[in-house]
Amino acid sequence: MSTAEVNERGVMSPKPYDAILLASFGGPEGQDDVIPFLRNVTRGRGIPDERLEEVATHYRANGGVSPINAQNRALKAALEAELAVQSIDIPVYWGNRNWDPFIQSTLEEMYEKGHRRVLQLSTSAYSGYSSCRQYREDAGVALRASGLEGKLEVDKVRQYFNTPGFIEPSVDGLKAAIADVRQQLAETGNPDGRITVVFATHSIPTSDAEAAGPKDKSYLDGVFPVSEWKATDLYSAQHLAVAEEIMSRVPEAAGLEHTLVFQSRSGAPHVPWLEPDINDAFEEYKKDGVAGVIVMPIGFVSDHMEVVWDLDTEAKDTAAELGLAFHRAPTAGTHPAFVSGLVELIKERLGTSTERVAATTCGAWFDVCRPECCVKVMRDGTTKPTIAAVDAEVKAPAL
Repeated sequence: MSTAEVNERGVMSPKPYDAILLASFGGPEGQDDVIPFLRNVTRGRGIPDERLEEVATHYRANGGVSPINAQNRALKAALEAELAVQSIDIPVYWGNRNWDPFIQSTLEEMYEKGHRRVLQLSTSAYSGYSSCRQYREDAGVALRASGLEGKLEVDKVRQYFNTPGFIEPSVDGLKAAIADVRQQLAETGNPDGRITVVFATHSIPTSDAEAAGPKDKSYLDGVFPVSEWKATDLYSAQHLAVAEEIMSRVPEAAGLEHTLVFQSRSGAPHVPWLEPDINDAFEEYKKDGVAGVIVMPIGFVSDHMEVVWDLDTEAKDTAAELGLAFHRAPTAGTHPAFVSGLVELIKERLGTSTERVAATTCGAWFDVCRPECCVKVMRDGTTKPTIAAVDAEVKAPAL
């Protein structure tokens, strides 16, 4: 666990970090990698290879290669270039949760090269177990397994879903998308057809959504007032806040309907996940008289497999079958505003920038999460060590 002064609003005091860790999910880079990669993703769940092969079809159809690794290499290069432009002399390393280069080996390399204070920047913008706490666990477990606990200090950049740099690429994308769908409708003789802007994100188990913060959410007052929520859970509320901010910044979107949908659910069918699924939603839109859909993948940082398969393949096919005009806007990727926004977050933690920017009605998120925020108890009743948190480890709650 990192040690630092943290104020009552969860803001950590600046530090002289000497390296940046770009932490991501990882993905296979060839057909031989697919099943070993999926074993890593599902470790501990006892899923046989026969079941994994069913999931592997998404990767098999793309040569066994996930786009995510190439996109992370591009983001790392863009970050390095922007840091150099701003005369910030800090090296950027890259480590993954599920595939080479793994976070543990990257942290070991950083230590061997003399780094002692690392700032972790994860490729997930929102709150939640898999998008925030699990990245803190990844580093905590890696430090312990490598023997670097207490030797290498690792903190984490705050969740950045509502920063201007993350939102601006979607504003640009929505403007272009509206023009494209309008043209598609005009070409089919329906220039005034109804358009729905569909904000899409990865579905999560409802239990994870409920765990995204204590049941008493009074600690959010001043950062994300509960009175402003338009959803029952924090994860959805954050996405809706981002969606409304994007809509408000695009004059051409005035009068258009917008919704939040979910995608990419997995696991046992009896386990409830957030809904509606994007494909089910498209069917309802069609019944309601919608003529075109604009898909805004605001839950994702880059065009990885969940985007190119679940949106560009499955959702696009569903739209075509229903006769809906379709446009999928790009993710943040290496958009200049996104890259410079990430560097601003780094400067914030270095103390060279004092403004904690936020673009929605929500305030800037916490550097250090509250005790037991998004905690997930393992099947054996244990939890995992974390970094950048009040609770490096917590006891399993009483049943």
